[in-house]
Amino acid sequence: MASRAVPPTADPGPITLIPSGTPQLDASEDFEVLDGTEEEEDDDDLNGTEEEEDDDDLSELPPLEDLGAAQNEGPTKPQPASSEETEHSESPQEEWLDILGNGLLKKKILVAAPPGAERPTKGQNVTVHLKVSLEEDGTQVEEQPSITFTLGDCDFLQALDLSVQLMNVGETALIIADAKYCFGSHGRSPTIPPNSTLRLEVALQTAVDGPDLELLSGQERITLADHKRECGNAHYQRADFVLAANSYDLALKAISASSKVDVSPEEEAELLELKVKCLNNLAASQLKLDHYSAALHSCNLALSHQPDNIKALFRKGKVLAQQGEYAEAIPILRAALKLEPSNKTIHSELSKLVKKHAAQRHTETAMYKKMLGTAGGSGLPAKSPTKGPRSIPWKWLFGATAVALGGVALSVVIAARN
Repeated sequence: MASRAVPPTADPGPITLIPSGTPQLDASEDFEVLDGTEEEEDDDDLNGTEEEEDDDDLSELPPLEDLGAAQNEGPTKPQPASSEETEHSESPQEEWLDILGNGLLKKKILVAAPPGAERPTKGQNVTVHLKVSLEEDGTQVEEQPSITFTLGDCDFLQALDLSVQLMNVGETALIIADAKYCFGSHGRSPTIPPNSTLRLEVALQTAVDGPDLELLSGQERITLADHKRECGNAHYQRADFVLAANSYDLALKAISASSKVDVSPEEEAELLELKVKCLNNLAASQLKLDHYSAALHSCNLALSHQPDNIKALFRKGKVLAQQGEYAEAIPILRAALKLEPSNKTIHSELSKLVKKHAAQRHTETAMYKKMLGTAGGSGLPAKSPTKGPRSIPWKWLFGATAVALGGVALSVVIAARN
């Protein structure tokens, strides 16, 4: 049971959301390729294929029926069910459930769960048998006999995560899912075109409690966190930055959770390296979502562990630049470029910031001059109006009058004393 409590450790294969041929990040952001995305493999071997089959599994048995009439007829002459009984027994399978109320994610029971079966809860590890087909023409593009994931974490398809929460163990259901809950506008080359609605035939096999993070060994903690990071990379590649940030956050929680098990120094070092990777990727997702304060916090945490981490420096510079803090961003990007002088992406970003900063300073200077009223048409201090040769400034007249009155008053005081 302990081994099943840990989410899949093998490469998730084609069910992960990064297929070969999927476009990487924007060409202008080559430096932002996420840690580990280049290591994705197309291995169909998923965790869960080694799950032991339960001899008492009742998922293949039909629902219980009223056997009163059949007992009188004998076993050799089974009578067909009446139309009323047929309609009653098939009605649950014929009804579609609109899961989200928007018509974009629907569920229909194909095989009902055995009596007494329970629904899984969030945080449990569930194992399903999955068939994926295109809704447009019914072409089956994939079949996975055993996939294990943590319910509620959106490790794989969001449609799968949302619909399994409404299934009972032993149930088989058909899910019609819009592209936004599957592979989105990117699709998955070459089998799933962009914006494809999918048919998911899902058989919920098992549901067990998730792992206790405090009791995981160092290697189990590394495996779990790295799996969540890979799920985040998959979501990022299909531009679902909200789910990507969620997966990176889950990875960080697995890394940072208190432990009741001794962890070796080598495992501590590996966990720290993985933590910095997740913080960098989390900052990239937050930057895409315009959550600048959160992204800056993630960058600072990464730099607190590795002050010379180039990706953290680069992303911090970009965050500050997005906030208009060019004077702060430029030295940070210069530090990153000093660490890797051949990096063209950093050099290009730094050049753009220097130009923007110069333009910003010019604009601010012109604004200050205008506010102070010192900018003339030529940019030189404006001249005061021409005064006549006999004109005397009123400030001089006031000052002379005050001096005269002060002298008279002093004379009167002296005379009074005498």
